[in-house]
Amino acid sequence: MITGFITFFTIFSVVGAILYGRKLIKTEKSDAVFGNPERAKGGMHWVIVGSSFLLLSWLYYSWDIAKSFYPKSANELCQVAKVNESLLSLKYLFPIVERQHKSTAIIKRENVNIEDKINIIENDSNLKYQDKEIFVSILRNTKLMIPSLTDEKYLEDNTKNIINELTIRLNQLTENFPKDSYPNLNPQEENEIKEGLKKQLGWGATGMEVPPLPESKRGLKFHVAAAELNSISDEFFEMRNHNPEYLRQSEAIFGAIKEYMDGLGDGIELDYIKDIKKLVRRIEYASIFPPDTLNELEKAIRAFDKIQINEQGNLRTIDILLFPAGTIVASGPQCSEAGPGRWLPKPSDTFRIFGEMLKPSVGYKMIPMLWYEMMGVNRIVGFILPDWIADIMPGKYPVHNQDGTVDPNFKSKILDIVTGEFEAFKIPVPTGHIWDSFLRVFLGLSLGIILGVPLGLFMGLNRFAKGFFDPMVELYRPVPPLAWAPLVITVFGIDNVGKVFLLFMVSFSIMIISARAGASGTQLSKIHAAHSLGASRWQIIREVIFPNSLPEILTGIRVAVGMCWGTLVAAEFLAGTTGIGFVENVAKKYFQYEVIWITIFIMGMLGLLFDVTLRKIIDKTIPWRGKG
Repeated sequence: MITGFITFFTIFSVVGAILYGRKLIKTEKSDAVFGNPERAKGGMHWVIVGSSFLLLSWLYYSWDIAKSFYPKSANELCQVAKVNESLLSLKYLFPIVERQHKSTAIIKRENVNIEDKINIIENDSNLKYQDKEIFVSILRNTKLMIPSLTDEKYLEDNTKNIINELTIRLNQLTENFPKDSYPNLNPQEENEIKEGLKKQLGWGATGMEVPPLPESKRGLKFHVAAAELNSISDEFFEMRNHNPEYLRQSEAIFGAIKEYMDGLGDGIELDYIKDIKKLVRRIEYASIFPPDTLNELEKAIRAFDKIQINEQGNLRTIDILLFPAGTIVASGPQCSEAGPGRWLPKPSDTFRIFGEMLKPSVGYKMIPMLWYEMMGVNRIVGFILPDWIADIMPGKYPVHNQDGTVDPNFKSKILDIVTGEFEAFKIPVPTGHIWDSFLRVFLGLSLGIILGVPLGLFMGLNRFAKGFFDPMVELYRPVPPLAWAPLVITVFGIDNVGKVFLLFMVSFSIMIISARAGASGTQLSKIHAAHSLGASRWQIIREVIFPNSLPEILTGIRVAVGMCWGTLVAAEFLAGTTGIGFVENVAKKYFQYEVIWITIFIMGMLGLLFDVTLRKIIDKTIPWRGKG
């Protein structure tokens, strides 16, 4: 119901936004010429269109629209798939699925294989003449087995009766299948299905799987028909056209092989014997019949296939329109989703699981996704202040008394403060996977900006700095962050220090390049103008060079944000116990596709948050950008 409402609302939003956009174009100002950056401002209606198309695509390709408008369609298509699967093996016997009869294909293939083997034996210079004669004779007799299977006069009455019986059963199924009274189940069968339905969960409630038991009258019809078809198929393939003539020939061939083997030691001839046995066995287990023996059975299969397609009704349309890139497939007694549904979960399922993960008591792997914990200020102070502050204080640390007590002094009290060993009030502090990843990116990016921007400006203004630092930067900058990750994590450990340092390396080089490009690209006329006005070096850097470098620096920050997120996920993949990358890595191992998409969504939203913030900063700090 909710998905249906969202679908209609989204379509309405798309149409409305497009109409508004077309109206806006007609009333656009005359000075909004092509190339004017002002034309790119605004356009929120097109954002709505783009976002709506993404949402509609997700709803469509994840089959959530099908689930909303036709909730029983998956279950019914599952039963149809069972029928198609049961028919498939029988269809392969005839020119229905394949181009020719299976018997014809087998005969053509085995005749070629036998002749090829004869040629190899006859041209083998290492083989004795007597052995050649024996092998060729056995193979010729093997080839003669085929006519004993394809000749109508050798076909046994029992085989004919089985084929006729199976044909009659298929025709009866074809006749009964369209009737409203089909299937006619006994009370026990009805009770079994009812009891199974009570325990059966709905579509999507158990992950990706589709409920296997039929939930509708139409589904029940296909379910029962599939069981009957399986029985017919099993009986047919258990049957062998092993008439007395074939058995006589087969016995003679294996007798000749045994006679040869009894008088033979180890040698290369054994390889030929193995190959000959394989050829004989393939003919033995093949479904070879006289050319016209299965004509009536083929007609019965085609007739039923036509009837079952007609009985699908609107399911065929639903399958084509609402289940892109494949439909429900049956795997034995189970039904599973095929196509994109396997890796593109339904938004309804994804948001449901995301909602569960956001609960602090659930989270992921006993860690909240995003929550808070009450932390004493003493722990924060102890983390920030270095211990050596107490060491440089005058005096000595207290010595214990004879009674085993210790009297604190000024120096020990300072030590308690810098180590966090004191009582203090508590404040809420963010925690969880999302916060850990966000904090790592923020710290790594901040360090890269703080250290990279000044160095980049220095390199853009000073020949020595550029010549000295440029080789160092260019040496590690082209190396992919993933190549550094194992080394950095090995040196700094798997905790936050290693990950933050890796992100610092990524952002540091980007900020150097950006700041250097901005400084070196400053117009010389502006610098000369500042000199003529009596500006000092520091004033020129602060008032001229740095403002002109800001567009490049802020663009570099936007690039660095994306690079840092990609690197962080890789680092948390390699070594992490918290963070978005850790969550995705664990989800990948257990095929939790909903969780994987949740992590992608979170990373996208956090990246968007960074980017939107930077856009606002750019608009506020450098309003002159692109205007001269």
